[in-house]
Amino acid sequence: MNDNLPFLRNGKLLIACSGGLDSIVLTSICHTLNLRIGIAHCNFKLRGEESEEDAIFVESMADSIGASFYAKDFETEKYASVNKVSIQMAARELRYEWFSELLNMYQYDYVLTAHHSDDNLETFLINISRGTGIEGLTGIPEINDIYIRPLLPFSRNQILEYAKTNMIKWREDSSNISTKYIRNKLRHQVIPELKSVNPEFLQNFEATLDHIKQANRFVKNQVDRVKKDIFEYLDSEVIKIPIYKLQQYEDPKTYLYFLLKEYGFKAWSDILNILTAQSGKQIFSPKYRLIKDRADLLLSPIPEETSDRNYHINEEENMIMTPAGMLKFKEVTQLSNIDLKTIYVDKEKLKYPLIVRKWKEGDYFYPLGMKGKKKLSKYFKDEKLSLLAKERVWLLCSDQEIVWVIDYRVDDRFKITAQTKNIVKVTITL
Repeated sequence: MNDNLPFLRNGKLLIACSGGLDSIVLTSICHTLNLRIGIAHCNFKLRGEESEEDAIFVESMADSIGASFYAKDFETEKYASVNKVSIQMAARELRYEWFSELLNMYQYDYVLTAHHSDDNLETFLINISRGTGIEGLTGIPEINDIYIRPLLPFSRNQILEYAKTNMIKWREDSSNISTKYIRNKLRHQVIPELKSVNPEFLQNFEATLDHIKQANRFVKNQVDRVKKDIFEYLDSEVIKIPIYKLQQYEDPKTYLYFLLKEYGFKAWSDILNILTAQSGKQIFSPKYRLIKDRADLLLSPIPEETSDRNYHINEEENMIMTPAGMLKFKEVTQLSNIDLKTIYVDKEKLKYPLIVRKWKEGDYFYPLGMKGKKKLSKYFKDEKLSLLAKERVWLLCSDQEIVWVIDYRVDDRFKITAQTKNIVKVTITL
């Protein structure tokens, strides 16, 4: 174990120990290697007196080897009910959250768990049954950030033989016998049959897993290369994917799947059809959305709902923070630095309080330098604004009149003239 993970020698290690065979063997090996260890035991209170006896056993073992011991009781069934998750998922979430707390509180470097190659096979089969993608078939990682699985190369039989040879005592979890859970059903009914067909099934599985990992790395490299080729970052949040670039690849829909998978999309039938959908079609993941915008796809986080909010600015205020940015107002005597982020207006034409709001259908203004009024929707079309860009447009208004289409154009009705007596400089910064 130490040869495969040499960095553990100098680390401060927290071992997740249930009291069962695997975690007790892991603890014994770490103690034999003189590693700096602490023991963390979770009591999920699912097996009555048996759970309490497990906790006593692990504490006694930790005391016998002089290791720091941490224990916590969890209301697992209540947590599962409140959060609408399975008991197994509840236990997983509770223990990993607690492990993170212990690491931060006591300055441990890593958490060691006792997963082994049979666990890896069970996880692989579970993921197949759920229809997972290629990443779900790569198995349990030996190193996953702060979580290390030193026993992953070893089988359950090898761990059992080690325990018997070294006369190590452990606790049996009676729930492991039940086939109520899919993992136990695979462990007791399916995997023994597979091993009976081929005694080297587990070794062959490990070899296959290595091939899948290599294939997954290849796919990731290909996806990264395609990203560099076709992803255009319009700003810190919006990514544009030109459809014509995507269609240059032999199988654009497959590439689209791998490009978007990390953003949480699952409605793949809709996503595959978006390439030929009408402009304006949107597809949502929990945190992102994909929009068909003419000849492009636009990927962005789902925005906070701010369209109904108005921001009022009184005459005595000289700055206000809005979703569009920080607006600053200053009376000046002359014009300078005129750009999209700065405008100058005639103060006498303003009616306070000024209002900052989102644009809406039917809005119109008188663009500076142009004759007559123009609907904002027509102005945006002429300016070739994307659907996302239009969503982000905010207006500075005086009463019902638009003073400034922020970041784009000031209204001609508020411009500086020879008769202007007081000039207000308005700027916006992010």
